[in-house]
Amino acid sequence: MIHTRILYGTGNPAKLEAMRRRLAPLGLEIIGLKDLNTVIPDVVEDGRTSLENARKKALAYYEAFQMPVFSCDSGLYIDNIPQDKQPGIHVRTIGGKYLNDDEMLAHYAGLAKEYGDLTAQYRNAICLVLDEAHVYEAMEESMASEKFIITQKPHPMRKKGFPLDSISIDIKTGEYYYDLAGDELDQVAVEDGFLTFFEKYLK
Repeated sequence: MIHTRILYGTGNPAKLEAMRRRLAPLGLEIIGLKDLNTVIPDVVEDGRTSLENARKKALAYYEAFQMPVFSCDSGLYIDNIPQDKQPGIHVRTIGGKYLNDDEMLAHYAGLAKEYGDLTAQYRNAICLVLDEAHVYEAMEESMASEKFIITQKPHPMRKKGFPLDSISIDIKTGEYYYDLAGDELDQVAVEDGFLTFFEKYLK
């Protein structure tokens, strides 16, 4: 079963470009929702886990567009903060409000100011729908990010759609994400487990 053109169920151009670069060795043509130039179904992400949300999105987009599609979802988990401030799967929705990039940056920088530099990790999930009979999903440890630091002082560089990267510091090097080499930054954005996942199911 060979698929070379696949829809990434995201409207975030930064996420789309990061995934394209990371999966380039597979020779896939990866398009995003905005490339379809049509009405995109509104999918309510009310799952209890990142995997449930990834599955909901992938199945909805497959039903709408009848082409191979994958969707991802993430939860952010921060060490040593009160449970009621733990974002989990609600990374952008705080107190019932959906945050834009500036609001999101201010919220997490504020947590770092309140509690000191924060140790955090993204736990990621993916669902791939090739057709009705071939649906694959995973939420493996290999898809989780390395632990990193969220700090209160932002890097001067900003990238739309990835606001937290400007206050994220790589633990191993002590460098801001935006000061990492390009290939290192891509590896931070899209972990090795995603490449392994596609190699397994897109044969």
